[in-house]
Amino acid sequence: MRAELYADGAVRRLDGPLLFLERTVDAGLNTAVTVVGRDHIERLGRVAAVDESRIVVEVLESTAGLGLADTRVRLEGRPLSFGVGPGLLGRVFDSVGRPLDGGPPVAAREWRRVDGGVVNPATRALPRDFIETGVTTVDLLNSLIRGQKLPVFSGGGLPHDRLVTEIAMRARVRGDEAGRFAVVFVGIGVSHDTAQAFRRALTESGAASRTAMFLNRADDPAAQRLLTPRYALTAAEYLAFGEGRDVLVVLTDMTNYCEALREVSASHGEVPSRKGYPGYMYSDLASIYERAGRLRDRPGTLTQLPVLTMPADDIGHPIPDLTGYITEGQIVLDRELDRRGIFPPVKVLPSLSRLMPAGTGRGYTDPDHPALANQLFAAYARAVRMRVLAAVTGAEGLGAADRRFLEFGDLFETTVVAQSGPRTLEQSMAAGWEALARLPREELTRLSRAQVEAHLGARAGVHHA
Repeated sequence: MRAELYADGAVRRLDGPLLFLERTVDAGLNTAVTVVGRDHIERLGRVAAVDESRIVVEVLESTAGLGLADTRVRLEGRPLSFGVGPGLLGRVFDSVGRPLDGGPPVAAREWRRVDGGVVNPATRALPRDFIETGVTTVDLLNSLIRGQKLPVFSGGGLPHDRLVTEIAMRARVRGDEAGRFAVVFVGIGVSHDTAQAFRRALTESGAASRTAMFLNRADDPAAQRLLTPRYALTAAEYLAFGEGRDVLVVLTDMTNYCEALREVSASHGEVPSRKGYPGYMYSDLASIYERAGRLRDRPGTLTQLPVLTMPADDIGHPIPDLTGYITEGQIVLDRELDRRGIFPPVKVLPSLSRLMPAGTGRGYTDPDHPALANQLFAAYARAVRMRVLAAVTGAEGLGAADRRFLEFGDLFETTVVAQSGPRTLEQSMAAGWEALARLPREELTRLSRAQVEAHLGARAGVHHA
């Protein structure tokens, strides 16, 4: 139930987005709050701190026009919640779940806390099965598994937005379950132009009907940015575990989220940790990432593909560093490949999907898929080593087999990594086999004799340096 309105004068101090109130009623952390100023506009807020004498309210919208004497605060008596129902797909929402597309609010079948419910770890099931993204370096070499959290580590100016937009447009599950696939696309701290580009791309591709979008613009308050992924994941949890769908959540850009977390933490007067970020950033990120997964007693899966831009391309920066501890691998984008015009510029060797064995191979994709991926990775790793040697000795100083691997590295980047359009898994595997055909048979140590004969035949080793 709602608590009564505070009387005029209850607000003692206003500091940025924070209202400091005299404590006259009991209130819990994260309780939803409505703040009304002399302009009679209702602003959303939440209880950020409580002690014996005061309540600190974090206003999630602009505080312009609020005054100490004429501001009233109403405690709603419940945590911040989002009304979810069957009408989520095909809609566009703002940071806190309000429609941006001109349509009516979603008819709520139920209200769910945006901070997520408590999940008993014993009810979790191991992520299984495969999501096809249309990107060869993901599908073939670092497969995305239903229930996984697989981040994209990018850098400023790299085409990560284009990459994840294309994945959102074309990702699918294969087989009889294809019709229950859905996407929740989350833009965090994006410009108005970028937000409009996301909407246009998904609409023109026809993917908007299976997508729920949550857009937080760069000029929205920082405190609101912290709630955007939580409202989006609340919708995703309903779609996954309420409607039994396989849901892919794309979050871009989590670096903007962490910058907002640092800003809000500083406004609260909290002691900073590494590079000014709060010491609890690990647990805060975990509260978002760990909402991915599968449950034993319910149909549906929730898979996350978060994007973060590494400041100064530093993979040891706190944001990618902490993200790597929580998630199950990473897709790393490379600036040098991007300069050469290769799209997507995925740096294969440091990229990894730790759950790939749980969703590929016989019964999931293709029986030869894991062996092909292992052989391509091993061959490309050797090609990169040969580039280092060739830079010292010259290509003429390498043996015949080593020169073949040197050629393979260039071919692999231009025909397997680079792609002009989406590929099915079968097309990605065909590109991989074609690249391996340039290498001698005796060097294909990760493949069985039967696999070499079945897929390469007389082609293997026929090309000479």
